[in-house]
Order: sequence, then C-alpha cells, then structure tokens
Amino acid sequence: MLTTGDRVRDYVVDGVVGHGGSATVYRAHHADDPGAAVALKVLDDHHRDNVHLARLAREYDFAGTCRHPHIVAMTERGPYWLAMELLTGGPVSGLTDRADILVALGQIAAALDFAHSLGVVHCDVKPTNILLSEHFSDRGAVLVDFGVARALTDHLGRDITHIEASLPYTAPEVLYGRTPTAATDLYALACTAVELLTGATPFTRSTTFALADDHLRSPVPTFSRRIDWATHAFDSILAKAMAKDPELRYDTCTEFVTLITRALPV
Repeated sequence: MLTTGDRVRDYVVDGVVGHGGSATVYRAHHADDPGAAVALKVLDDHHRDNVHLARLAREYDFAGTCRHPHIVAMTERGPYWLAMELLTGGPVSGLTDRADILVALGQIAAALDFAHSLGVVHCDVKPTNILLSEHFSDRGAVLVDFGVARALTDHLGRDITHIEASLPYTAPEVLYGRTPTAATDLYALACTAVELLTGATPFTRSTTFALADDHLRSPVPTFSRRIDWATHAFDSILAKAMAKDPELRYDTCTEFVTLITRALPV
C-alpha cells in the first residue's frame, strides 16, 4: 500500500479511494500540476504477474479507444499502474430517485452502444463499474473498468474456457462458453437495471451452481404483481432483454433503456 506523498513516476499520492481484488485506486495529482486530481490504479505487489499486467494494459487500451462522455477517460499507463479521470460521486447504486436511475441507465446504454460500434464488448457491466460525477446533473454516470473487455473479433469462431464476468450479471451464452457479444452486455445491463430499480438482481440464489442454473434455465422474473410501480410492459421488456438466446434480445442497449423509461412512472 502506498501512503500520502508517495510517488508513482510523476504522480503524487493524496489518499486511498478504494481497493479491489488485485489493485488499489488512489487519489493522486501530477507533480507538476497539484490542482489536477487523477485516479491512480496500482496493481498490488503480488498481482504484478503476466495475467494481471495484460489485463491492466487491456483496460487502458479499450477504454482509451472508446472515447465517450460516459466512458472513463484514460490519462497515462505505466508497467503496473493506470492514471485516469477521478470520479467522486460514488457508485450508481447511490442514486435513489427513479428518474435519475433511468437517466444514468440511458447514459451507460449510449456508452455501451458506442463501444459496440467500435467492436468492443465490456463484459463486466454491473453497478460497481458505473460511477457518478460529483454533481450528477453535470456529467451523470460513467462506465469504468474495461479490464475484461474483449474485441468482437477476439476468439472468433472459438469458444471461451474462462469466465471473468460477475455471475449475478452473466448472460447464459457466456456460461455455455460462447464468445461474448454486444447482446451479452445488454443482458448484464438489464440485470443492472433490475438491481438499481428494485434493490436486488433478477436471480439471487446463494450458491454458484444455483445462480448459474437460474441464468441458464429459469424464466426471467416478473415484477408487476409484487411492486406497485412496475408495469406489465416492464416485465415484457425485461423478458426480451434477458432472453436466453442472445439473438432474441434488443438490437441496442439504448432501445432497451428507452422502452423501460417509457414503461415506468417517474
């Protein structure tokens, strides 16, 4: 762990923002510009192996390629660290107003569609990977962490053997070992929408096997009979967005969010 005043090349650490499974994120500033804060993501010493270094490079390359108002902006990369824009509004799960949640979902949908247009699949859409600007009305929601992202041409025609996404948001085709597509991100966005709007992901069983089995075989839950604001249209839209067959889902993430925004009272 770094402490206040420590340096990573030209960046001076100001404090800890958060810690993940393999890295710590610090608030830092460039030594020549103390007023310009950045988020400095530094791999822990015991995670500086080839796999994690490659993942860090991939995060920088994919996010750097997808320059969009609602995708985190990269600044610089070192051998075991990234400097990127600092987002201080916390995770999207901090939003409580339904109208704001729908606005945030629309912004992330636009970011995902843009990434897809460039041939990039995020592969890990979930609330903890959606951060907010300090003042929501200024910038809104921003998609972060492209560490497990894939190009649409990666492994073309070949199945995958290792799942890196978060299971509560993982589409059935990924569990079957198929290559992720834009429809995979749409499925995860739908799971994220359910969690933000209802307080829980669509499938909540406690064991890995049971949760995976729900994604693969259980019907998409309905909410109109148990939540007063949920409409039958919301149930139908969600069922299509989370169809077991990715070919049956909506063509874009924006189409999905636009439909649920129209279907729900705000």
